[in-house]
Order: sequence, then structure tokens, then C-alpha cells
Amino acid sequence: MPVVLGPLAGIPPGEGRAFVVGAAEIAVFHTREGGVFATQAQCPHRGGPLADGLTDGGHVVCPLHDRVYCLATGAGIGNEFSIRVYPVAVRDGVLLVDPVDTLQTPHT
Repeated sequence: MPVVLGPLAGIPPGEGRAFVVGAAEIAVFHTREGGVFATQAQCPHRGGPLADGLTDGGHVVCPLHDRVYCLATGAGIGNEFSIRVYPVAVRDGVLLVDPVDTLQTPHT
């Protein structure tokens, strides 16, 4: 069941924000290209806050140790980790995320 997170305008393009939804900690990203993605909030490498990472071209870079992940699939780029991604939608400018129905389970 999707959960309302608030207005997309609360996340400037090129940035991410962390949310707690039930038991899940989720990072939501609004890319400069206009895309919206939701992933697990912590990097599986050392727990870095992914919402604070840099986004570019559909990827996020962990701010602690430069691990790179695809925002759409969660696949690690050049590293052995992957991250969980969640279905996210924008309806009438409002962010909706489904914290239970994951698109991918991470492989660690």
C-alpha cells in the first residue's frame, strides 16, 4: 500500500531526502533530469547516508566511500554491493512510495 511522503517540491532537483516509513528507512531522490527514485537509506558497505550522496545520470554516490549505485535497479556500479529499490510515484505533485513491495532485494 503506497504511503504519502509529501510534496515533490520538498526535494530540490539533484538532491535526496531520507524518510522513515513504518519499519523501513527510505531515501528518495529527485534527479536534475526530473526522475524520482526510492532506495534503502543506508549504503550496505558501511552504512553511509545515501540521501546525502551525489546524484548524476541515474546514479547515486555514497558520501562516505564513493560506492556507486543505479537508482533504477539498485545494482552496484564497480562494486560488489547492491541496494534495495522501492516503487515510487508522483501524483499531483505528491510523492508516494510503497515500503513493502520492493523491486529488488540486495545481494551482499
